[in-house]
Amino acid sequence: MAWFIEQECENCLLEGEKRLVTVDEVKSFNAAATITPGNFIYDFFPGIKVAVFHGYFIGKRGEKTYEEDSHFRIRGWFDLYCTQGPSSTGPYQHLEKLDGSFKAYETGWCKVDTYVNGKAAPATNPPTILYATTFTKSVTSVEAVYETIERLSETREWNWILTFHPRLHGSAIVDKYKALAERRGNVRYVHNIDLHSVNEASVMLCDSSSIILEFMLQDKPVVTYRNTNPGPHLLDVQSIEEIEPALDKALTRPPSLIKGIQNYVAHHEKYRDGRNSARVIDAIDDFIHCYKDKLKPKKPGLWRKLQVRKRLGYWKLN
Repeated sequence: MAWFIEQECENCLLEGEKRLVTVDEVKSFNAAATITPGNFIYDFFPGIKVAVFHGYFIGKRGEKTYEEDSHFRIRGWFDLYCTQGPSSTGPYQHLEKLDGSFKAYETGWCKVDTYVNGKAAPATNPPTILYATTFTKSVTSVEAVYETIERLSETREWNWILTFHPRLHGSAIVDKYKALAERRGNVRYVHNIDLHSVNEASVMLCDSSSIILEFMLQDKPVVTYRNTNPGPHLLDVQSIEEIEPALDKALTRPPSLIKGIQNYVAHHEKYRDGRNSARVIDAIDDFIHCYKDKLKPKKPGLWRKLQVRKRLGYWKLN
């Protein structure tokens, strides 16, 4: 196994993991499969092309059906989609029949293995609130809730962990939150969300980010500010004045809310046995054995191929 990390991305590899830096190195490595959590993949990379996703289909922009959501747009890049659960498997298997150039396998989401295998940390006292947000301009709460978080960090005994979507890193508002963390001993900023932060927190404050579902994998409540698809799994508020009482309520873990969380998670993530990553490898093996070179050809189109080549300055057609 080896990794290819684009230049604008952070290098988070562990000691001993192999990194391929150039396209020539990738091609020489000649992998049987290339796996990505993104919406596209370099068609000139070796092996079958495998999508493993970077979030769940939760209708972040208010979409009610999968036909409306770009999460399910078939762009012609992938041979294999490793779906997470009922909310994504059904749509992709339907699209598989219509398109004919790929297969969909229900494997569960790889990242869930980390949460499942590393959970069961005790809740903190006083409680910890994890604030996370999406970057989507029309949806994010990052500007709206700053003064509320600042006030609550001063007036309540709660601890706070602040984390932000990578696309917000370096922005003025995130710098403002960082300054708050430097001033307040009960506020901590983390550059990237980690398992320790999820374990430590009792409640999440969010908006419409799919990180909501990641937090709920541990049956923990989420308070959202103007969520685009609210339901019985959330304590959603429409005004900043409602945030504090909603957080108080969430900390009591109402049984009806916990039941709603469990139903919601089961709809999006089928497996919580710690074997999702293993199922992805099994799916790759099965695809290579049963379907490789037997499906209709993928058609990303010339314009898309030129766009991805421009990213790496690679202009060969193969």
